[in-house]
Amino acid sequence: MEIRLASAPGNVRIALLKDDELLDVALWRPGAPDGWGDVHIVRITAHAPHLGGAFVELAGPTGSGFMKGRKLPAEGSLLYAQVTRSAQNGKGLRLRALPLPNDMELGDSPRLVTPGPTPLDDILQQAPADCPLIVDDAALAARLPASLHPRLKRATRSFDEVLEADWAALLSPDASVGPLIARITPTPALTAIDLDAHQNPDFAANLACFGPLLREIRLRNLSGTLLIDPAGVRSNKRPALVPFLRKAADKEQDPLQPRITGITPSGLLEMTRPRHRAPLHELYSSPHGQGLAILQRIISEGLKGDQLHAPPAIIRALEADTVALKDLFHTTGQSLTLHSHPVSPSPCWSLS
Repeated sequence: MEIRLASAPGNVRIALLKDDELLDVALWRPGAPDGWGDVHIVRITAHAPHLGGAFVELAGPTGSGFMKGRKLPAEGSLLYAQVTRSAQNGKGLRLRALPLPNDMELGDSPRLVTPGPTPLDDILQQAPADCPLIVDDAALAARLPASLHPRLKRATRSFDEVLEADWAALLSPDASVGPLIARITPTPALTAIDLDAHQNPDFAANLACFGPLLREIRLRNLSGTLLIDPAGVRSNKRPALVPFLRKAADKEQDPLQPRITGITPSGLLEMTRPRHRAPLHELYSSPHGQGLAILQRIISEGLKGDQLHAPPAIIRALEADTVALKDLFHTTGQSLTLHSHPVSPSPCWSLS
């Protein structure tokens, strides 16, 4: 097994491989942590009984989040809490209250107590303790914890053409899953997956696709409710697919342990996967993801200039990232001044 890390401004793509087979991936943004797993002292700012909880204030750039609970203390109270879901799907951080350790005091203001694990930590948990880490950038190597330095191996290019193609495929709405094709459509409420085939599919073809489909769901980090429309199976036969999907889920050994809930009245297979970190497609489509893509284009296309003009959301995201612009300067020697253009359409930007 090996872990490969490909560096770009503000972005580290991480791939876990065994015998050249892709087992898992993660996208790490060191200058803009997603907050998952962080432990905080938070302040309750407003109860929201209709939502079953309260809004809370956190220290740091995130600023706020939401905590579930019907019996939370009064507004203004401080609580010891942990982030259980990063900001995603148009919603902010989700937290849960924790018992306060005996040797700790709440103090008088919100603060970060302990940072959560990074996406790299998540991948390291799945690999042997001596698994080598292949890195393509000296600055990235220096940024990694000292405990990992003996395992580092330098390479000119961490991702070869095959691995680049595998990564690019994860950003496509269509995925090849054994004999079938999965057409994946995320929505704010759920993710719809339509199984299709070039030729007439049958019951066996659906069974054969379950393993690759679950692997695709894991690699893309799709979560929440997922509805799967089988291909070429009559409605009265579809309930028989459920135990096979459960068996495939057990075999996949997904760390998030998705739950196969059964079949809907309309004949869709239903499963749920806990929301922890944002899915891969959302990381790329977010204003932050768009801003980092701009920086990567500046490098890959050799664009020159020191004044970046872009929509406000993209500029705010880059300003909040403590690493991305430094990475660009390290690679190109270009120091950018950021300018917000409120009237610009979302994808429009310029460099001068």
